[in-house]
Amino acid sequence: MSTSRTADHLNFAYWVPNVSGGLVTSTVDQRTDWGIDYNRTLAQHAEQVGFEYALTQVRYLGSYSAEYQHESVSFSLALLEATEKLNVIAAVHPGLWQPGVLANLGSTASELYDGRLAFNIVSGWLRDEFHALGEPWLDHDERYRRSAEFLQVLRNIWTTSPTEFAGDFYRIRNYTLKPQPKKVPQLFQGGSSTAARFNGGNYADWYFTNGGSIEDLEEQIAEVRQHADAAGREVKIGVNAFVILDDSQEKAEERLREIVINADTKAVKSFKKAVHHAGAVTNDQKGMWTNSSLEDLVQYNDGFKTGLIGTRDHINAQIEKLRSIGVDLVLCGFLHVDEEVQEFGEKIITPLREQEANGTAADGSAQGAAAEGANADASAESTPTLSHV
Repeated sequence: MSTSRTADHLNFAYWVPNVSGGLVTSTVDQRTDWGIDYNRTLAQHAEQVGFEYALTQVRYLGSYSAEYQHESVSFSLALLEATEKLNVIAAVHPGLWQPGVLANLGSTASELYDGRLAFNIVSGWLRDEFHALGEPWLDHDERYRRSAEFLQVLRNIWTTSPTEFAGDFYRIRNYTLKPQPKKVPQLFQGGSSTAARFNGGNYADWYFTNGGSIEDLEEQIAEVRQHADAAGREVKIGVNAFVILDDSQEKAEERLREIVINADTKAVKSFKKAVHHAGAVTNDQKGMWTNSSLEDLVQYNDGFKTGLIGTRDHINAQIEKLRSIGVDLVLCGFLHVDEEVQEFGEKIITPLREQEANGTAADGSAQGAAAEGANADASAESTPTLSHV
């Protein structure tokens, strides 16, 4: 196995708006809705235009401009009921879920929805949530050790019989799940830290990271795949990105400037203070948000950094760069969610699928040539950065 590879098929996901407030903490208009009717329709539209995945957020307290929230797992089941092919990833917190209970739920949901429910294991960044619910708040690396055990317990219950597990956080004694799932739910490890990279490579199907530059992402991906190689397994890579698609680079970057200029600075600073305890306290300074500026955090998973902001040619070229460094899935955030999900599907995903069907996307050299052409056509364009605002 090699730590360097290019995905033949690049998947796309969108952020489910199951919490209020939108995906940017700004007073600019965001045409979105956290209600179930809007989200059912959105899921159907996303499926129709080629999105394969949707990620449902997890919040237990109002925070960071999201005052209201729907629980992630139950909301995900409703979206699965409304769709036929879409995979829905429910974010869950170890420490607030018991893994054996979640394994049972996941097994039943797999049977009901043909294996389309997945789980994103997020170790937690908001200390107040754990305190409010009477659960201890662990140090960063301890939270990720707990997540490592959580991932192992889930997979063991789904695939071994009986299950025995003796860890520091979970102990499973001679437990058998009947029936075990015919399709084992996919497991995502969320995070960017050294501990998250270890978990992703060793225990998860997917490593899910914040947005970042090509160079930063390439370094993370290499480390995750080194862990996977050492463990004799494969892992896929998902990356967050905020999308602003416009007919000129200047218009797209102006929309970005407008978002940042109108940021809710008080809420962003509050979030920055909270996540310092979640990521920046890691010993090697590789935690999530460690190198995030206040402007970056206006989109709370560093989505601006990934560079999907500009014309169709610019975004296509940037997507090809992501594919070339080993990204398998791009998680897209939008300002006006339903209408922009449909636009992205029609203008970006559909042509890409046509290329794949013709063999160009699967052929590394041909796809690379296409990316070079897109770059040449957009020679006056550059990947937008927040230094512009």
